[in-house]
Amino acid sequence: MSSAVLSHRERVALALSGQDTDRVPIAMVCSGINAPARQDLTTYLAAHHNTSVDAFLEPLVDVRAVQPQFTGPPLAPRTCIWGVVREPVSYGTGHYNEIARYPLAEAEDIGDLDQHSWPSPDWYDYDGLPAQIAQLRAAGDHCLMAANGNIFETTWYMRGFEQTFMDLVLDPEFTHAIMERVCAFYEAFFDRVLGAAQGEIDLVFTADDIGGQGGLLMSLDMWEEHIKPYHVRLNRCIHSHGARVIYHSDGAVMDAVPGLVDMGIDLLQALQFDAAGMDPVSLKAGFGDMIGFEGGISVQHTLPFGSVEDVRQEVVERIQVLGAGGGYILGPSHAIQAGTPPENIVAMFDQAASCRR
Repeated sequence: MSSAVLSHRERVALALSGQDTDRVPIAMVCSGINAPARQDLTTYLAAHHNTSVDAFLEPLVDVRAVQPQFTGPPLAPRTCIWGVVREPVSYGTGHYNEIARYPLAEAEDIGDLDQHSWPSPDWYDYDGLPAQIAQLRAAGDHCLMAANGNIFETTWYMRGFEQTFMDLVLDPEFTHAIMERVCAFYEAFFDRVLGAAQGEIDLVFTADDIGGQGGLLMSLDMWEEHIKPYHVRLNRCIHSHGARVIYHSDGAVMDAVPGLVDMGIDLLQALQFDAAGMDPVSLKAGFGDMIGFEGGISVQHTLPFGSVEDVRQEVVERIQVLGAGGGYILGPSHAIQAGTPPENIVAMFDQAASCRR
């Protein structure tokens, strides 16, 4: 077992290569602390540890995001590059930005897609990435991650969730015409990001939620035929630059894991073990020699509703199971929600930081 203190980047690289590390790597991939929970954590850390949230997390979180600066045409308020409009929807103490306009909802055929304003990979400053990376390296040698390749999700964000599934059954060529444009954008985008970074970006975050709480959102055959091939293409592009693919899906995805491995992911992210059939022991035993894992600490039950001891126990169990022989980055399974006790958030990080490999 290594006794040396590793840099953030070294820690992640060693763990993903199955080697000993000074502690389990920690990340907040596809995560974060929602504003009300962060305010509670701010108050708690100031009172009990005389520190801020950023100062508390700085030595612990090993993975940092890096993105080229957007230099494209001005976007309308609350509108993303795909033309999707989101509006804040309150949940009481905070809000989520929910889709209010699906720009392709009224499209009737493939010809209508030509009328949409599609984003261009030229809308970003790739030349500025080396300076951004150098600045991050000066602040600490982190594992750097670029984002965000979500092909099916981007498609239904533009078209509508239910309508996209209807299209897949009734007019799959229409859905493929959208996904082809989305995939081509992400291929070009990541090719230029990773090329400009010259080996300094270690992970690329990709995603497509294909699971719900009780099972897959679609049949495996539908996923294999219509969605998987686009991720195969994107993963091939990412791997050509020597970066690893970290793939996110919430929900009950155990049945899809063999296909996810086959399509070329390097890490499976989220690990929502509260969903039906999701089991860390089976996941590690069946696939731990082929892919790594990130996430796994429950934001549905343990963090918001468990005791400090429950949180510490879950952290230890995840490390013992998913981290056996390496291949695990610990983190919350998704965003830490409002009402989560700050003591539990601190316990998650403290326990992870104290667990040696």
